[in-house]
Amino acid sequence: MPDPSAHSALPRMTDAESLMWRLEKDPMLSSNVSTVTLLDRVPDFDRLVRRMDRATASVVRLRQKVAPAIGPTAPAWVDDRDFDVRHHVRRTALPQPATDRDVFDLASAITSAPFDRNRPLWELVVIEGLPGGRAAFVTKFHHTLMDGEGGVRVSLQFLDFERHPDEPPADDHTATPASPASHEREPNLGDLVVDFTRSSLRVPLTLAKELTGLVLDPRKAPAAAVATYDAVRAVSKVLGETGKARSPLWHERSVNRRLEVLRVPFDPTRRVAKDLGGTLNTAFLTCAAHAAGAYHRAKGIDVDELRTTMAISTRDASTTANNAFSLARLLVPTGPMSVTERFLQIDELTRAAKADKLSASLDLLAGVAATLPTSVITRIARQQTQTVDFGTSNVRGSPVPLYIAGAKILANHPIGPTAGTAFNLTLLSYHGSLDMGLNVDTAAVDEPELLRSLLEQAFAELVT
Repeated sequence: MPDPSAHSALPRMTDAESLMWRLEKDPMLSSNVSTVTLLDRVPDFDRLVRRMDRATASVVRLRQKVAPAIGPTAPAWVDDRDFDVRHHVRRTALPQPATDRDVFDLASAITSAPFDRNRPLWELVVIEGLPGGRAAFVTKFHHTLMDGEGGVRVSLQFLDFERHPDEPPADDHTATPASPASHEREPNLGDLVVDFTRSSLRVPLTLAKELTGLVLDPRKAPAAAVATYDAVRAVSKVLGETGKARSPLWHERSVNRRLEVLRVPFDPTRRVAKDLGGTLNTAFLTCAAHAAGAYHRAKGIDVDELRTTMAISTRDASTTANNAFSLARLLVPTGPMSVTERFLQIDELTRAAKADKLSASLDLLAGVAATLPTSVITRIARQQTQTVDFGTSNVRGSPVPLYIAGAKILANHPIGPTAGTAFNLTLLSYHGSLDMGLNVDTAAVDEPELLRSLLEQAFAELVT
C-alpha cells in the first residue's frame, strides 16, 4: 500500500530554480550555462560515455527531467524512464578547413539552443576537426541544475588529473535514485492537489511559523522585526530600480549571440590586485569597466558610469543547494582615468556591496516571485534587466592540468547567460591562466571583436 507521506517527498525545485525555469518564457532570459574547452587531441569518446554513465549514478539530477507545475506549485524533478546517456553525450565534426573561430561559433549556437524539456537538462558535445589534431568539448547545463561553481564540481565526474588513469570496473555502479521512491514516478493527481494546497498556503504558513517562534521566545521579537524589515527593504530596493541602463549605445536587445574568448596570466594579475589592496575579482571587474568605457569612447561617446551585476557566491561547507549565489548591482566608473585609479574606486564599491544588508539574495527574491504569476514575473524581470548594462561572474577552477578521456585541457572558456544585458563576461581560472568567455548580444554590441581587444588591453595595462 502506498505511503501517504510520500507526497511530501516529491523533489521540488527550490524557489530560485523555479524562478529561473519560469523566466524562460522570455527567450532573452534564458539561463543556460556552458563551457567551451580546447583539447590537445580528440578524447576517447566511448570512455567519456562510460564516465558520464557512471556520473549519473552519483549525481541523481543528471537522470531527472522536469515535471510541469500546476498552479502555484514548483515544478518537480522526476526520473526520466527513457534516459539514454548517448543522447546527452554526443560528437560532431567541423567542415574542413576549420578554425577555432568555427568552434566558438558552434559553441555559441549550442548554448543558445533551448533544451528539450522532455529530457534531463544537460549535454556534452565533443567537436572534432580542429587544426593540428586538436578537439573541443562543450558542456551545457541549465542553470536550474547548478550554478557555475556547482558546474565545476559536477565536472569532476569526468575530469582526470592524468592522461590515462585506471578506470573503475564496468559493474562498479548502478544508476539508482538516492532519494525516496517517489522520484521514480510522475506526480499523480493526489500529489498535485496536496502540493497546490501547500504552495497556496506557503506564505501564510511561513508567517505563522515566525509568529509561533516569537510566542515561544518573545526575546526574538526585536531581531525578527528588524530582519523582516530589512528583507522588505531589500526586495523593494531591487524592484524599485526602474532607471534605464546607462549606456547610450547598448540599448537594443535580441536573441543573437557571439562568443569571444580571451586569457590572461593568473599570477601577475592576482599579484597586482593584492598590491593594490584588493582581490582578483576587483581586478576582473575593473578591467571589464575599463574596456566598456574605452569601447564607448572608440565610438565617439563619453559615458561616466555603467551599471553591472556581479555574481557573488554564497556557497560554504554546509551548502547543499545546486545554486548558491546572489547578484550585486553596481554603478561602476567608466570615464577616462588610469586603470589603477579605477581599481581603487571599484574596490570600495565591491566592499560596500558585499557589506550591504539591503542586497536581496536570489533566494529572497525568488521567494517573493513564487507568489506571482509567470507573466508578471517575466515582465518584472525584463524591466529589471533593462536597468543593467552588462553582467560579470568569476568562478574558481583548477590550478593544475586536467584531462578529459585522455585529452589534455589547453584552455577552458565559460559562457555565462546574458540575461537581457548587452554582454556577460565570465572568468574561470585554470592552470596559471584566467580564461574568459565574452558572451555578447550583437544587437547591443555591434563590434564584439573590438570589445574583446579592449579587454585584453585593460588587463595588460593593469598588470604593467
